[in-house]
Amino acid sequence: MPPVLFSFMLLGALCSLGQAMSREEKQRLRNQVVEMFDHAYQNYMDHAYPADELMPLTCRGRVRGLEPSRGDIDDALGKFSLTLIDTLDTLVLLNKTTEFEDAVRRVLSDVRLDNDIVVSVFETNIRVLGGLLGGHAMAVMLKEGGQHMQWYQDELLHMAKDLGLRLLPAFNTSSGLPYPRVNLKYGVRGPETRTGTETDTCTACAGTIILEFAALSRFTGDPVFEAHARRALDFLWEKRQRNSNLVGTTINIHSGEWVRRDSGVGAGIDSYYEYLLKAYILLGDDLFLERFNIHYASIMKYISQPPLLLDVHIHKPLLPARTWMDSLLAFFPGLQVLKGDIRPAIETHEMLYQVTKKHNFLPEAFTTDFRVHWAQHPLRPEFAESTYFLYKATGDPYYLEAGRTVMDNLNRFARVPCGFAAMKDVRTGSHEDRMDSFFLAEMFKYLFLLFAEPDDLPFDVEDYVFTTEAHLLPLSLSVAPHSSSVPSNRTSEEELDDSNFDWTCPNTRLLFPDPAFPRNLREPIRSAVDKSCPRPAPYREPGLGRPPLRAQDFMANNPEHLELLRRMGVSLIHLKDGRVQLVQHATQAVSAVAAEDGVRFMQEMMELSSQQQKEQLPPRAIQIVSHPFFGRVVLTAGPAQFGTDLSKSSTGVRGFVTVAEPYSGCSEITNAEYVQGHIALLQRGQCMFAEKARHIQKAGAIGGIVIDDNEGSSSDTAPLFQMAGDGRSTDDITLPLLFLFHKEGNILLEALKEYREVEVLLSDKARDRDVQEAEEDCLTEATTPTSHEPTAQSQMSTVELDESAPEEVSPVDEDTSPAEDISPPKEEVSPTEGEPSLAQPKEGRDSEKKEEPEGDTDSSSQSVDELLADWREDLEAFKQMEKDEL
Repeated sequence: MPPVLFSFMLLGALCSLGQAMSREEKQRLRNQVVEMFDHAYQNYMDHAYPADELMPLTCRGRVRGLEPSRGDIDDALGKFSLTLIDTLDTLVLLNKTTEFEDAVRRVLSDVRLDNDIVVSVFETNIRVLGGLLGGHAMAVMLKEGGQHMQWYQDELLHMAKDLGLRLLPAFNTSSGLPYPRVNLKYGVRGPETRTGTETDTCTACAGTIILEFAALSRFTGDPVFEAHARRALDFLWEKRQRNSNLVGTTINIHSGEWVRRDSGVGAGIDSYYEYLLKAYILLGDDLFLERFNIHYASIMKYISQPPLLLDVHIHKPLLPARTWMDSLLAFFPGLQVLKGDIRPAIETHEMLYQVTKKHNFLPEAFTTDFRVHWAQHPLRPEFAESTYFLYKATGDPYYLEAGRTVMDNLNRFARVPCGFAAMKDVRTGSHEDRMDSFFLAEMFKYLFLLFAEPDDLPFDVEDYVFTTEAHLLPLSLSVAPHSSSVPSNRTSEEELDDSNFDWTCPNTRLLFPDPAFPRNLREPIRSAVDKSCPRPAPYREPGLGRPPLRAQDFMANNPEHLELLRRMGVSLIHLKDGRVQLVQHATQAVSAVAAEDGVRFMQEMMELSSQQQKEQLPPRAIQIVSHPFFGRVVLTAGPAQFGTDLSKSSTGVRGFVTVAEPYSGCSEITNAEYVQGHIALLQRGQCMFAEKARHIQKAGAIGGIVIDDNEGSSSDTAPLFQMAGDGRSTDDITLPLLFLFHKEGNILLEALKEYREVEVLLSDKARDRDVQEAEEDCLTEATTPTSHEPTAQSQMSTVELDESAPEEVSPVDEDTSPAEDISPPKEEVSPTEGEPSLAQPKEGRDSEKKEEPEGDTDSSSQSVDELLADWREDLEAFKQMEKDEL
């Protein structure tokens, strides 16, 4: 359960129950939707066209390359008049036939699709290809009506096929998953076209292709598009986690390995689930419904905690991955309506509605206690989409009032003289110079449909399916001629036994005519969001006038900092599996302002982590070179971000190992006479890594090895571990420091117990073993180092985040992971000072080379052999387990 629990109470007079809305009032609101659309569309045409988007604050078009880069957001822009294409079928739905005809002529005469520009495959597919296909469907429908578009000869369809062929090179991968980006002119040719170098894509990016590509195949009779989209979906299905039947957020397009193993129904995955169900609706293939039903059962089992939808880890689905939700999941109640599962749809929608009323808009992300997590709102339409579908399913006028709220807030807070501006911060009402094309493509469609009567519409929307961009594709495509070469892909039919699932026929017809049903579900939820009352203006409590603690300044062993964390509702938590994480409980903060400071602190920690992931170092090697190993045992070690850079040393650092006293290395070394000239062994815990390095360096050590105190940890089952500094300059540290997980560290400790002389080589990679043996023959007798047994182990047991959430690692100064994404255990443990740590995955790293040492066969040697054999056995078992799971 999340750290914040709901207190369900019946709400009195605070929220009025839905009252029947008169036909006249619905007409007034419908006309208001049209006026708002006209304001947005006309300003785009007057001030931005032919640019891709309107910048409503500066009243000009956004042209990619001329405006400052916004990163991935700009991948949707391809110099192809994006907003106009995205709006084509909206014009027809709103009975603007003359404007539609003019817009089609403009597209045909002005838009180029062969621009030398790199675009997002996902965004271009759903917005441009979908827009062209939706426009074509509308043009054909009007032409068949005999009054409009009589000149039309499938020109939009020809453009759509041209664009489809330009997107196809992205699918030229061994897995069938598309590259995330493609050059419209040159396809995917590598760095010279600024494409082809990516390795990862989001699940939604690869799984939101089938509607548009299948429609293109059915319209044109060319099966190649549908075949590629099906292949991508098949691959994602095969790569689902077999125990949880969930998919991760990010996948490697070449290997199929999950890069991010958190799973939800929001950003990164959302439309993958949507397209499985809608592909069944559009194409009539039972396979898609079977897969959707299996996924849906797992979503309701693990992710759905009505009214919340919280991300989990695909391998540990009972472990929440977040304590916040993103706004993209607002589409899910609408999808549940199509599935026919109305109860949870009502509950989640009500929660979203109360959050919307609390903050005027749905924040881009919000916590489980409904405070702002990310404050932006780019005029997303998903909440309006679900509102429309719930009204269609229930007939409850309550949802008309919800739609009115959306409209009123748009006009009050987002409307500007040149259109509608995205909200930069819903708390302050500040704007961003941005009006995305989806605002015209989706928002006004769903709002118009919400208030429209059947005779207000130029066609029956029940004859169409809405894409994720709300483009309209005719259901008649299910019987359109298409090549039989499109495979059925039923290679694992035995795995798809759907006997336990209801084969609901998806529809948007009236399902629950009794308004009391949804009302009874809503009432307990309304009071959960501060009784729908806006929060008072935040104030800073007396004595809290100093600036809040910043993530880059945080020191885990600073009592003042720990006290500041407590005041912000942030605590250090020891999880049952030995991990230590930072967790925020906003309700435990001393004030609302302190809670907001805590949210900001956690976000900063995540940003610092992200920056350090980009700076990750490769693993290092610890090679046991003394008798009887002779270099045959190589242990994979994590590097430090300070001290000697072993990659710049041709010989590495070679020396005998000695256990430091104290073993933690957190105070002055008491056995300096033995540490001097040797490589010191240290245990993780109790202080900063840099502090350990300084102590052994002062004692005269030539290097150091820190051994993890979390029993059972291994480089084979955990991400690469990097040791960070302590927030201060580490230029004074000149020796190399490496990190070993527990299993690898035990190999070294057991060898030291059995052989009083254990010499190792610290290097960037293992040296040739034949060379090592030749060198051993020439070695002169060295002074025997005295080894010492380790002292009692530290009470602090810590380990970095597991591989399921590599993006949530600790940035610098503490042996913890910023886990506002991870809910805490029921019992909390007092904060403990830790070491700076940075746990990061290293994809494709080589496993350690492990061979049994040759030489003596006495009892002590035999125990090392047995230890190595056990290690190999554990490794093989783990690899087999991973193979079975994946």
